[in-house]
Order: sequence, then structure tokens, then C-alpha cells
Amino acid sequence: MSGPETVSEYIGHHLTNLSLAKLGLVADEASFWNVYIDSLIFSVLTGVIFLWVFRSVAKKSTVGVPGKLQCFIEMIVEFVDHTVKDIFHGKNALIAPLSLTIFVWVFLMNFMDLIPVDFIPHASMLMGVPYLRVVPSADVNVTLSMSLGVFILILYYSIKIKGIKGFSKELTLQPFNHWAFIPINLLLEGVTLLSKPISLGLRLFGNMYAGELIFILIAGLLPWWSQWVLSVPWAIFHILVITLQAFIFMVLTIVYLSQASEEH
Repeated sequence: MSGPETVSEYIGHHLTNLSLAKLGLVADEASFWNVYIDSLIFSVLTGVIFLWVFRSVAKKSTVGVPGKLQCFIEMIVEFVDHTVKDIFHGKNALIAPLSLTIFVWVFLMNFMDLIPVDFIPHASMLMGVPYLRVVPSADVNVTLSMSLGVFILILYYSIKIKGIKGFSKELTLQPFNHWAFIPINLLLEGVTLLSKPISLGLRLFGNMYAGELIFILIAGLLPWWSQWVLSVPWAIFHILVITLQAFIFMVLTIVYLSQASEEH
């Protein structure tokens, strides 16, 4: 199987997902039933790695002198725990485990962007797979799916803590506490509510897509022997980006769930 020949073909190839439509299993790329197989595989793979590593450390943990991996995992857990305690002031057994899962899982998905751009796609082409993108968080379907899960939790805790009546009043009697302003309040609060999952998902997608695109542009426009001049500095800087994006996604999730759990 021959690869892309021009720079534009190279960039387009590396930005194309392996989908059911590309395999001829779905007629249209825009079909509702079309699934991005590579995003699904690598998101599940990173999730399994996260669960396996943390479970292994938990089973082998000791009260004595811990190993380096145990120290590292404990630092992550304590960091997330302190962050949750600083932001979320209610009592909810779900928030801390959810925050830890989001932070580590999103970080691992983002970390896939540091794998050389040609390594896995070229190996997949040798095996007969025409397209393969390895950064799940650079797929808007993945990021919006995660933010949709957070949105469902926001609605659930808003209704559970405040009740349907209280949640309805929050949407219709704020910021103007008068029945005449109910349509305006509903419009303003509705936009605010719906913007939470959209901004949460698009922020992560936009940053990771841009980071992936820069790596692809460097690889596509420069000779292989000089790519390291730009790719290495960008990779070092990108470590900060992928960590910060995972942290922001986690913090915003905690903030939104904290707001949903507060009684007005």
C-alpha cells in the first residue's frame, strides 16, 4: 500500500481517522452510525493502562518504604484529593474518584501526541490499515462524549440536590427574580448551562488538535534529518500543554459539579 506523495496529501492522511466509512462498512462518512475506530481503540487502551497500573500499585502498596512508582501514584492521588477539597465543599463520594479518572485518563490520551507522528501510522500501513490517528483527545467526538457525561452528572445532581422545583426556579428566576423576566432568565441560564459541556469538550479538542497539527506540519515540511530542530522543543513544551489540558478538564468538572450541588 503506497503512502501519501505530496505534503498536502501527507497532512490530510495523518488527520484522517480510521472509520467504518473508510473500511466500506458504512455508506457515508457523515452517517450517524459511522464510528472512528482508532479513537475508540486508543481511548479504551489508555483507559485500560490507567486501570491496570493503578490497580497493580494498589495491590502491591506497602506502609514501609514505597517504591518509585508507588510514590508517583500517591503524589497524583494526593494532588487530585487536595484539588477536590479546595473546590468542592460538599460531601460526595463520586467526585474524587471521578476527578482522578478524568485527570489521568485525559493525560494519557493527550500523551499519545508525543509519539512520533509517522511511527504508528506507518506501521499500520505496512499491515494494510490505510489510516490511523493515535490521539483520541484530538477527535471532537471523544472530547464531547466525555463532556456529555459530565453534563449528565450536572443535571443529575442539580435535580437531586435542589429538586425539580428548585432547579426550575434556578433556571427561570435568576438573575432577575421576577415572573415577568422568566423568558429572559430561561434564555440566559439555558445558554449558560448548555455552554458548559460544549466549552469543556471543544477546549480540549482544540488544543490537542492544534498540537497534533504542528507535529504533522514539522514532519511534512522539513527533511527527516532536520525535524528534531523544531519537533524536540515543541515536544518539551507540549508536555506542559497536555498536562495543563488534563488539569483544566478536571478542575472545570469539579467546579461544574460543585455548582450543581449547591442549594441557592
